[in-house]
Amino acid sequence: MKIQLHFNIEYYTRIGENICILGSVGDLGLENPGKAAPMVYTHDGKWELTIDLARKPEDVLRYKYLLKDDRNNSQSEWGEYRTVDLDNINNTHIYLHDFWRPQKNYENVFFSSAFTGCLMQRFTRKQGRHQEKYFNHRFRLYAPRIHPVLHFCISGNDKSLGEWDPEKALVMDDSDFPLWSVDVLLQKNIRPLEYKYGIYDKKEGKLIAWESGGNRIHSDDKSLLDDFVSIHTDESFRYPQGLWKGAGIAIPVFSIRTRNSWGNGEFYDLKLLVDWAAKTGMRIIQILPVNDTIAGHDWMDSYPYAAISVYALHPMYLHCPGMGLLESQDEMEEFRNRAQHLNQFPEYDYLEVMKLKSRYYKKIFDQSRDKFLEDAEYKRYFNENKDWLVPYAAFSCLRDRYNTSDFTQWKKYSAYDSEEISLFVEPGGQDYDDIAVHYFIQFHLHKQLTEVSAYARMKGVVLKGDIPIGIFRNSVDAWVHPEIYNMDRQAGAPPDAYSETGQNWKFPTYNWEKMAQDNYSWWRSRLTFMARYFDAYRIDHVLGFFRIWEIPIDAVEGLMGKFNPAIPMQRKELELAGLYFEYDRFCRPYIREYMLDMIFGESKGEVITKHLVMTEPDRYSIRKGWESQKKIGEIYAPSPDDDAAVAEKKNKIMLGMFQLTGNLLFFEEPGSDKNAFHPKIAFHQTLSYKEFDDHTKGILNGIYTHYFYHRQENFWREQAMIKLPVITGATNMLVCGEDLGMVPDCVPGVLEELNILRLYIQRMPKENNTEFGRIADAPYLSVSSPSCHDMSTVRGWWEDDHDRAQRFYNIILGRQGQAPAKCEPWISEEILARHFQSPSMWAIFPIQDLLGIDEDLRRENPFDEQINDPSNPVNQWKYRMHVYVEDLLQNHDFNRRLLDLVLRSGRKNSI
Repeated sequence: MKIQLHFNIEYYTRIGENICILGSVGDLGLENPGKAAPMVYTHDGKWELTIDLARKPEDVLRYKYLLKDDRNNSQSEWGEYRTVDLDNINNTHIYLHDFWRPQKNYENVFFSSAFTGCLMQRFTRKQGRHQEKYFNHRFRLYAPRIHPVLHFCISGNDKSLGEWDPEKALVMDDSDFPLWSVDVLLQKNIRPLEYKYGIYDKKEGKLIAWESGGNRIHSDDKSLLDDFVSIHTDESFRYPQGLWKGAGIAIPVFSIRTRNSWGNGEFYDLKLLVDWAAKTGMRIIQILPVNDTIAGHDWMDSYPYAAISVYALHPMYLHCPGMGLLESQDEMEEFRNRAQHLNQFPEYDYLEVMKLKSRYYKKIFDQSRDKFLEDAEYKRYFNENKDWLVPYAAFSCLRDRYNTSDFTQWKKYSAYDSEEISLFVEPGGQDYDDIAVHYFIQFHLHKQLTEVSAYARMKGVVLKGDIPIGIFRNSVDAWVHPEIYNMDRQAGAPPDAYSETGQNWKFPTYNWEKMAQDNYSWWRSRLTFMARYFDAYRIDHVLGFFRIWEIPIDAVEGLMGKFNPAIPMQRKELELAGLYFEYDRFCRPYIREYMLDMIFGESKGEVITKHLVMTEPDRYSIRKGWESQKKIGEIYAPSPDDDAAVAEKKNKIMLGMFQLTGNLLFFEEPGSDKNAFHPKIAFHQTLSYKEFDDHTKGILNGIYTHYFYHRQENFWREQAMIKLPVITGATNMLVCGEDLGMVPDCVPGVLEELNILRLYIQRMPKENNTEFGRIADAPYLSVSSPSCHDMSTVRGWWEDDHDRAQRFYNIILGRQGQAPAKCEPWISEEILARHFQSPSMWAIFPIQDLLGIDEDLRRENPFDEQINDPSNPVNQWKYRMHVYVEDLLQNHDFNRRLLDLVLRSGRKNSI
């Protein structure tokens, strides 16, 4: 049957811009953007296009609108392709009335799986379908934000729409949620048509709320034809309840304490935490990364941001009995007793837990090996995951064989060769059992986390994962795909509130140019995999997508890094700014006699003899071969065998030499032949800078400000807009960006444009020249939190600095007089209450801060509750709740108190 499709949209363009349609039929370009069909502008921002089809499409019609400029650059409207099912439409003329979907719209986040697949998930559909056998209008509404038991409805000034009678409002069909629809046969003599959407409670059998604002109007003179149907799609329900807001908790999985776990928090423990969250009105649980970090079988493996695989899950999160029980009851009892002993420790002992669980994995694998390898469910899992699972298992086996994760020491396996590895992992080979045990462990981890994810979704609690910005240097990913990383460089962070000398994470940086060649497939695959288990995620250090802090491979301190990419300053620019640029004075360590006395004291002579060369009276340079901070650190880092005096001396020399190597003001751009330079971060703190006169300092300050705060902004924005839309668009998860630290001015605009939620922590204010941020100024698309895993808790922060607490007490809390020395429960609660009341979409609280509002539940020493100390490179991640989740579930007084905070803040929404 021949039909005509009439597309209509209203959008006000600029001069030179046109609207086009891209779709699944030939006249719409077959989804090839270069062949999108141009629309015709009529008047008042209205665009039209009519296409003739010889017959109805066999599949659902797919289309979307594009905005093209006079240089043929195109920008798509936000969202997936629009779809229209023409199966039950037998009309010749089909009118499609649409509204443009802007990329920048806070309502877009409600289409994420956090809402459509969890918070607003509809377990049963097609409950409210109103289907006319003969109809000429189909009203459709895209609206994911509604409680699962409620429905949208429509009424208007036509008899078929109930003539504004609430009792005759038409309940819309939710079978294509979040798209709602209803088919009606409208009278032709009512023009213009006025209508409104509402919220309907089927259980009560009544309309409970109209949308706010004036009536919607649909005027379509062309649809007066006899053989027509009009499909009118609206995009936004105008909620009378205002903005949606939710609350949640943050806790590493390993920190959860239940009576059934084996010494650390496990995936199954999340079920009880989900129950507690649901009981207290919490809608989201935010965790730290859960990937395998086993590199050296030591305490450094407790660092969750150093994964050896971005796919493999950490074996420590397995609940061992969930894998199966040992046939020997005596052995089973022995394991249970040891597990119970470890479970009572105030902190979690990573090494002992892994020792216990590793023994169990091997025993249960040996017991069930043959049956497991023939299991149909396992075989499906293996085939779906073998691309990453096989290299990971081989890596884990070789790591243990060579007693190192540094694959450069693996002889013939040091460079990954897929054919060689295929032979190595062949069933029947001598190493096969040591390889297959990792298949076994990952299969059970997948099963347990999948079960937990389904449970959380059923309970309406979002699981929010964490994506580290970097990868571990000695990882499967670096072994298999070294070409997409800069293995000769290190990622980190410039100096900030966490560390005066910056941070060196030691991860390789990304080769973004190489990654772009396949449209960032590594990132897209990584996030797609993560979406199996999570409906939201936090991008650790989202600033890294704008620019990363890159440190030379031979440096130790973050101070020795610079931003990459960054536009260097040419020598001529520096000279035009008034700076007489002397290369050796600005770009080499500036060392004078008095500096050596100041830095090294009694060790001065030893340092000069071993590491320095006098170049002229009162001037030294670093002896060749000792410019490397890494080499200095290897020689002078105190060892456990050193007595206190020796350790103190070595540390003083090491840090002093670090200071000398960094006593310069500019880094040369590689390959520039001394003609392009980058100012060194925090060069104001160097002894070199302090020797200049005030005039020269003023010039240097202007150069510094221009370079770090103005010069790069547009460039960094462009870099982010190349990567982030592709990477975040790989899944439908809700995206939150951790944007703490030295934040470029372009960052907030980019994150807002891409509907990425920001992180707002009051003690790390976004505003310049202020000590404390204003919670009331947090944007809606943000997460407000009083603290995070990289800092002390509210109580620890308060009690660590009384003068600071006093200022906070007077200025932020508005209290008069002396601040309490201890962060008493009422102070903790008042601080948390302000976060609950923030404008942010989400208020997420570390579990320690929540427990801190209760005198009976709070831990005795708040300084035992900090999870990570970023200034400590050998920090042991061992914090564990001191309260069992089972006991929290039964603490009705505390739960009611917490629920009351949620209710009073409007964060337990019914819609």
